[in-house]
Amino acid sequence: MTARPTPMAARPTPWPGAPADGESAPARPVPAADEGALRARLAEAVEACDAPDVVLAVTRDGRRTLHSGGTAKPPDVPREDLRYEIGSASKTFAALLLARLIRRGVLTGAEPAAACLDPGRPPDRHPVTLAHLITHTSGLPALPADFLRLGLPAWRTNPYARYPAERLTETFLNHRPRHRPGTRWHYSNYGVSVLGNAVAAATRTSWEDLVDGQVLRALGLSGTALRAEGPGTDAAGHRKDGRTPVPAFDAGGFRAAGAVRSTPNDLLTFLEAHLDPARSPAAGALRAVRVPVLRRGAGHRHVHTVGWFRHPTEGGPMYFHSGATLGQQAFLGFRPDTGTALAAVCTRRFRARDPFIATAYALLAGE
Repeated sequence: MTARPTPMAARPTPWPGAPADGESAPARPVPAADEGALRARLAEAVEACDAPDVVLAVTRDGRRTLHSGGTAKPPDVPREDLRYEIGSASKTFAALLLARLIRRGVLTGAEPAAACLDPGRPPDRHPVTLAHLITHTSGLPALPADFLRLGLPAWRTNPYARYPAERLTETFLNHRPRHRPGTRWHYSNYGVSVLGNAVAAATRTSWEDLVDGQVLRALGLSGTALRAEGPGTDAAGHRKDGRTPVPAFDAGGFRAAGAVRSTPNDLLTFLEAHLDPARSPAAGALRAVRVPVLRRGAGHRHVHTVGWFRHPTEGGPMYFHSGATLGQQAFLGFRPDTGTALAAVCTRRFRARDPFIATAYALLAGE
């Protein structure tokens, strides 16, 4: 779905480092729910998710509660200690990374991506910038035009692994967007992946090293990585039937859009930093990625920040992002008004009327 985005007039640039509209100070968190009641609700939610392995991790008013279960036999390593593929929720890591580089003056966000990837290239009249790529306003499609052809031989196992970063850069440099950059919103794994290559080229640093230095080490995320290590470290995904295992996800050239894998506790640490930026060395960037940058849809009801979807609640805004690979799903979200964050992961491929995302969203929204 595409829609003409409306920039947030009060914030003409997405990374000033200022608090989001009306959020100069988070509301005082509501008292934590009774631990027993919360665990009972998490247990019901785990069962409702209907997946081999499920972990729901909640932090509320500074207190963490984790509950795990599933339809499969428990693995040798406790479910909550394994790393899970978070798919497109990796884009929240990419957004924070870019915001940090901008806060430090390394980049501005206005750099044309093509110039980063090919410095000798003549400038385009309406270039695709790094800001366009991270906000899904680049005019690029969800995937490159030749992705299906190249990925088809491994469609049921790992099509992304067949599309390397070099190919991604080449197709971008030869692509002409259908719409002028900045005029339409269209969710694009392609665009955020180009961003990763462009930022790596501009900084002369690999994407892996950038993520490690700007996000993982800064936030103390020792249980997070961009590559699988194997059983005992990484959870195994499954097909839609919930029984057939699938290989560990290889993002190929799409690392910036979907390569992160992390433990539930690390994901909570990541979300807690967003809830309380002042305690983090990345405080300015954490505040910046909460700032609304565009609206879209009928009545402009859909609000987006640099890295998060933003929905209203009675007490204030709720920020979230979901993701999926060929065998796993994830949901990350936080609510400053209640001091609540939720990291949800499961090891079953998304299917029609899948209950996982709806269940996790309802938990965070308090529905």
